[in-house]
Amino acid sequence: MMKLTLLASAALFAAQAAVAGGLDRSGQPIGIIFEKGNYAELSFSSTTPSLTGVDVLTNPIANVGVSFTTLSGGLKYEFSDKFSMAIIADQPYGVDVAYGGAPGTTMLGGTAASAETFSLTAVGRYKFSDRFSAHAGLRYQTINADVTLSGLAYGPLPPGATLNTYNADMSTGDGFGFLAGAAFEIPEYAMRVALTYNSEITHQLSTLETIGGVQVAPITDTEIKSPASINLDFQTGINERTLVFGSVRYAKWSDLVISPTFFDAAVDPVNPNSSISDLEDTWSFSLGVGRKVTDNLSVSAVLGYEPTGTDDLVSPLSPTNGSWSVGLGGRYTMDNVTLSGGIRYTMVGDALPETGTPDTARASFTGNDALSLGFKVGFNF
Repeated sequence: MMKLTLLASAALFAAQAAVAGGLDRSGQPIGIIFEKGNYAELSFSSTTPSLTGVDVLTNPIANVGVSFTTLSGGLKYEFSDKFSMAIIADQPYGVDVAYGGAPGTTMLGGTAASAETFSLTAVGRYKFSDRFSAHAGLRYQTINADVTLSGLAYGPLPPGATLNTYNADMSTGDGFGFLAGAAFEIPEYAMRVALTYNSEITHQLSTLETIGGVQVAPITDTEIKSPASINLDFQTGINERTLVFGSVRYAKWSDLVISPTFFDAAVDPVNPNSSISDLEDTWSFSLGVGRKVTDNLSVSAVLGYEPTGTDDLVSPLSPTNGSWSVGLGGRYTMDNVTLSGGIRYTMVGDALPETGTPDTARASFTGNDALSLGFKVGFNF
């Protein structure tokens, strides 16, 4: 049973997200709450995407994906054999996209978006028995964003307005949410199934809107909701040295509406609530295997899949549609310290960035990918 326990906590690091559905980056993991004893960890990852295409005027679109890094960490403390708590810090969502080209001669030249989030989660777990447990907690989250809509695809609009060179600078807003879930385990087989619900979180972001650098509306608050999601994580031992693991994640991105005052009126003054974003709900799946090579060294491999949307039309701010990925990871244990590392290659699905009403394709993105590297340090105390 001890060997299975060590393998069960072996690094599933290769399963971490690289380029994911919607604006997902971390997947909101809470696996630290299932670590044995008192435990702390710190993780770092870096992703380099390649997202290229051509617009409908045959202008080539150089790589619009901006490389990004993510940091996360956590601390878990076991108060008794029944009750434990963890504090988790991560960057769950984000976007970094920038189109080259002149706004007056290309469809999307100058369009750009950057968004950063930070979450601090406190989660407690109560074990009813060796097999059944429940977990719940509170989450504090911040978000800020800056979006530029630029190029011939953004003007003129039907009422005669234009959004070419439009910018929305949204300052940091915060909000609170919750999570709740349960787990079933069979320790002697390193088997565990955990289901977690993450609530949506509402933010109010003070927004400055400009066109060509000139303010076009009073500064007002823009409401943004980060999506509700459900995570299903599972693992089971095959033998003393082999573990199969995986996950399913659903995120309700269709509820994300970003509708600043001037933008909303310019797009459709009769029927308001137009959104800068245009994202569908997403499903993400992963399946992997871990193998204990020695008492100290474990390795893992994982395959990831995200289905394509209902059609190939997507937001220019997220010019991808589904993906396949493969990751390799390893973990080395030295006394009470563990070192984990992983690499993941993601093949991004073809997509057609669109604007307008009705949706009209403005470019085509094909044959794209991303490479992610990660490292984690864990410490038992």
